[in-house]
Amino acid sequence: MRTALIAGNWKMHLTEKQAVTLTRKLLWVQNQMPVRGVEVLLCPPFTALSQLHKLLVGSTIKLGAQNMSAEVEGAFTGEISPLMLAEFCSYVIVGHSERRAIFGETDALINRKVKNAITHSLIPILCVGETLAEKESGKAHQVVYAQMIEGLKEVPIFSANQLVVAYEPVWAIGTGWTATPQESNALIAATIRPALVRLFGEQVANGVSVLYGGSVKPDNARGFFQQPEIDGALVGGASLDADSFRGIIEAARNCS
Repeated sequence: MRTALIAGNWKMHLTEKQAVTLTRKLLWVQNQMPVRGVEVLLCPPFTALSQLHKLLVGSTIKLGAQNMSAEVEGAFTGEISPLMLAEFCSYVIVGHSERRAIFGETDALINRKVKNAITHSLIPILCVGETLAEKESGKAHQVVYAQMIEGLKEVPIFSANQLVVAYEPVWAIGTGWTATPQESNALIAATIRPALVRLFGEQVANGVSVLYGGSVKPDNARGFFQQPEIDGALVGGASLDADSFRGIIEAARNCS
């Protein structure tokens, strides 16, 4: 069975002090009402990683980064390498739609990041998803399948716990719109899971967790987690509020 994963992507929000305050709230809630069967992951800004790493020692809450360089080290001003992240993190988000759309990241670059993450014992959360125009033109499956195949080309995966995939329809991120649980499940079953089978074989592919992301909230999370192909969520805005994030975690626990 695949373990449910609820990952909070804080994006470019929260100072170090604010990040510590929110994490302490989450730890308090977690200690008061432990959640079993669900893995919780926080992906704060880079500036908070060191402090949160110290704060989470002994906790079941995991720490991840929102992005990383495709390079290991060198003269790359402003970049963060997997070597630096591996001191603090167990996960890293790769290929988020904002990185693709705003910063022009290509599947080839994302592929290099995925390989580098795995080489340095980080679990990449590969984000894939279609834009509204691609959806309306009937190209969603084609686009997502290509992102999977190119993003994971020649990636050395030998076990399912080395990779997570996040299906995030771009038109649903931060818009308040969501894909329906049923259509998201259908796309994962018809596109993402077959791409994983082609790349890694059926045994590994069936063990890889696939998350849904895109305006996930406590009141709609349960519908997604009831779907057989959806193993958790990559949560944006709702992860910035301890009560909302806890509600999503509870929904995952009740469906696991």
